[in-house]
Amino acid sequence: MSTTEMTAAAAIAPQTPAPARYNRSLIGDTWRRFRRHRLAVIGAFLYLAMVLMTVMGPLMWRTPINDIDFTASNSFSAQHPLGTDDLGRDTMARVLWGGRVSIAVGLCAMLVAITIGVFVGAMAGFFGGWIDIALSRVIEVFLSVPQLPLLLLVIYLYRNSLVATFGPEMGVFLMIVGVIGGLNWMATARLVRAGFVTQREREYVEAARCLGAGSMRIIKHILPNILSPIIVAGTLSVGASMIAESTLSFLGLGFPPDVPTWGRLLFDAQNFLTIAPATAIIPGTMIFLAVLSINFVGDGLRDALDPRRAL
Repeated sequence: MSTTEMTAAAAIAPQTPAPARYNRSLIGDTWRRFRRHRLAVIGAFLYLAMVLMTVMGPLMWRTPINDIDFTASNSFSAQHPLGTDDLGRDTMARVLWGGRVSIAVGLCAMLVAITIGVFVGAMAGFFGGWIDIALSRVIEVFLSVPQLPLLLLVIYLYRNSLVATFGPEMGVFLMIVGVIGGLNWMATARLVRAGFVTQREREYVEAARCLGAGSMRIIKHILPNILSPIIVAGTLSVGASMIAESTLSFLGLGFPPDVPTWGRLLFDAQNFLTIAPATAIIPGTMIFLAVLSINFVGDGLRDALDPRRAL
């Protein structure tokens, strides 16, 4: 076959398409694994919906949270579709506003816990030696102390000073966020320490040392490699922080009565469960759904960030 005939045959023959290049990235792989976890996807949408509801709800439902309607105590009406409490205050307005406070406490306390846990765990796992021993003993001490009595003690000691300094609302908010976050960092610290102990002997760390990188620079290189357990611990910490805030508010040690939170609404409704159960069922359901959804998200992220799972 001549060269001309071979060229013509090649032009007529069907061409096999080149295989499509599959561009992979950490975010894309994580999303592909995450969306397979249906409960996690449902939990993410539910939690985002609750956040949007509490942020936008008070802007659309403009009933003041502390307006008293003496003619509508513990009753339902067109003006109060979710009912009123014993003082005639609108339940919907207080639930929407209370969600802002409860969710904000959960997120801010999570940030405090993650910050402390990452710092302590990184120092213990990277440097080792007596620093690791000392910090590990500190973690064990905090884990052995019952959290609720310690929470109550700290609040009793510092509540008045913070309120006098920052005001009744901001002072209590800072106190609750600081106390909850300051007593929930130990699990994160242990996860971060274990990750640093594993990563500090890897080749890229040795290469960084040979190039003269300092300790803080090497720590910054290690942190992205143990990011997945930190993210999972953070999502689960949000639910734990919300439950802790609700517990304090239910005990009457949280925000003042004029600042509704979901826990405070439960505290106010405990004496009227037989005549107005909705005043307790509604905020209790909101707490349950918020914690359940964020726990589902944590489970989904744990599976999605596991490199051993198939795509």
